Amino acid sequence: MQTEFTKRLVRLEDRHHSLLALPNRQTPSDNGVYARWQNPILTPEHTPLFWRYDFDPQSNPALMERLGVNATFNSGALYWQGKYLLVVRVEGTDRKSFFAVAESPTGVDQFHFWDYPVTLPQTAEPDTNVYDMRLTAHADGWIYGLFCTERKDKSQLADTSAAVAQCGIVRTHDLKTWERLPDLISHSGQQRNVVLHPEFIDGKYGLFTRPQDGFISVGAGGGIGWSLVDDMGHAELSAEAIVDGKVYHTIKEIKNGQGPAPIKTEHGWLNLAHGVRNTAAGLRYVLYMFMTEHDRPWIVTHAPGGHFLAPHGSERVGDVSNVVFSNGWIVNEKNDVFLYYASSDTRMHVATSTIDRLIDYVLHTPPDGLTSAECVHQRIRLIEKNFGRKAAM
Repeated sequence: MQTEFTKRLVRLEDRHHSLLALPNRQTPSDNGVYARWQNPILTPEHTPLFWRYDFDPQSNPALMERLGVNATFNSGALYWQGKYLLVVRVEGTDRKSFFAVAESPTGVDQFHFWDYPVTLPQTAEPDTNVYDMRLTAHADGWIYGLFCTERKDKSQLADTSAAVAQCGIVRTHDLKTWERLPDLISHSGQQRNVVLHPEFIDGKYGLFTRPQDGFISVGAGGGIGWSLVDDMGHAELSAEAIVDGKVYHTIKEIKNGQGPAPIKTEHGWLNLAHGVRNTAAGLRYVLYMFMTEHDRPWIVTHAPGGHFLAPHGSERVGDVSNVVFSNGWIVNEKNDVFLYYASSDTRMHVATSTIDRLIDYVLHTPPDGLTSAECVHQRIRLIEKNFGRKAAM
């Protein structure tokens, strides 16, 4: 005879198995550039039950959730041994984030977490919180993970919210055993959104950075920076050149940062980034794209105006509303692109495209006109072109 404990456990397991097996469906693409997929690919409910519940009826007779999960978001991504792998930021209900690997055979559904989260080695000064890992399979043979490490700002002990953000670095060959390297040494304030370029540049490691004055506000800093380091085992920034800066009254007015490592194409490097502007409802995060030169990946050659992807529908609601953020994308052997993005710091989604479509978008979408008058002229030129084609028909 089943006990209430057993009945509840069976119900939990049935719901969990159904969620993991739920097929995803592509939604119609109105813009022709990418297609969103209907269901989130990872939510807090996707995390294993044995991460959250004590299954011992003696110590947990009511089968209560003991260690809750609040969010699964901001995932690095890697196509590895034919599998689509995400290194997910998992946030507990205690606000602490940690990393965990989820894998899928399709890239759009059937994601399941590996049994154990990542055990992250510590430096001499332990992390208080870690998040937003970018994965780069580098030409040196290692898979690197660069992430934000957060610690208390000891210069402001009375302010319990004052923090310092810097770049932590790990590397691995199998995403199971991780070697912790010293944190990136920066001489330009705090650092977020540091991304390792996948190839050597003049025999050195290239890093996209985002220098900022404070933990939240970029202050006089900001923009996507670029710097070279000699050794990832002792990475220290020297001069930082701004690749893509903040611009007044645009989608990147307040701050912007590199997303995942760029994708190499015949026309240059495809880059995905996030831009932030202020609104009456708070900060709004969107994604945008640009292209840089092959040999000088810090030189922008094409920059489409406006956002590439913004929060849509239910994506606008969550822990931090009106936000999309991406730090992972994958190109498979068919040149299909899987863009993994989080909505409102709560859950993970996927949109799919192809290399050819993204190149077309970046090369042929007009740049931001920067003024209302110029934006009107851009649209008039498009209208007249279309009217001319219609008359010629």
